[in-house]
Amino acid sequence: MARAAGPAPSPRDDATDPGAAGLTPRRRAVLDVLRAAAAPQGVVEVAERLAVHPNTVRFHLDALVADGHVERILEEPSGPGRPRTVYAARGGMDRGGARSYRLLARMLLSHLAAPAGNGDAGSAADAREPSRAETAAVTATGRGWGRHLVERLPPSRKPTADDAVERLTAMLADLGFDPEPQAAAADPIRLRHCPFLELAEEYGRIVCPLHLGLMQGALAELGAPVAATRLEPFAEPGACLAHLTRPTPRRERSPERSTPSDGETPQR
Repeated sequence: MARAAGPAPSPRDDATDPGAAGLTPRRRAVLDVLRAAAAPQGVVEVAERLAVHPNTVRFHLDALVADGHVERILEEPSGPGRPRTVYAARGGMDRGGARSYRLLARMLLSHLAAPAGNGDAGSAADAREPSRAETAAVTATGRGWGRHLVERLPPSRKPTADDAVERLTAMLADLGFDPEPQAAAADPIRLRHCPFLELAEEYGRIVCPLHLGLMQGALAELGAPVAATRLEPFAEPGACLAHLTRPTPRRERSPERSTPSDGETPQR
């Protein structure tokens, strides 16, 4: 049998959407028939099992193929004629269900924030202050990801501070921070959205150093003459502030005028 190309299933993060599976009762019934079958099934076989019109089954099969639940297969003919199209359910777990990555993140963060010696997950109010070493480790993790995520400059191009800030702002936009570009070099970058907002509100002592590390790692990867020194969470009603520092331009020293020593007459 030759397998026709079909899109691979894509995972979704729909922790708050109970209908994320997206399967109607009829479509679920079609999928269940294919899963229970010992061999790939044709449209007519599935229609007979469900006592519905083949066109109805064909419509749902096309949708299941498009969503990645089912694969379409061309069955080699045993004699003259066109190959028959049959369908089989994809192996493995159902990838159309809801995801709960936020819950997973909360579980991991609650463990990191749990009081020393207490393995039970508590509320954010019970969380202890992370130690300096723990904060440094979280920030270092962010730096590693920042180096990985930022768009690099060509090797032959030496980055300027403006280049680096532009690349940093683009990375933050891609990650969903909705950054407002600096109006002036001394201004902070206003982050008007947090892609981890609920987690940052609950576990900001861990999440925010991670965000700072992202920016520091991106700028370090660029070899930029600018550094991210501080992240001010919720500094404004609608934004966090990322503070950057740039090198102070060196002033050229004016040549010193020599002064005559005692007893010398100034030359005219």
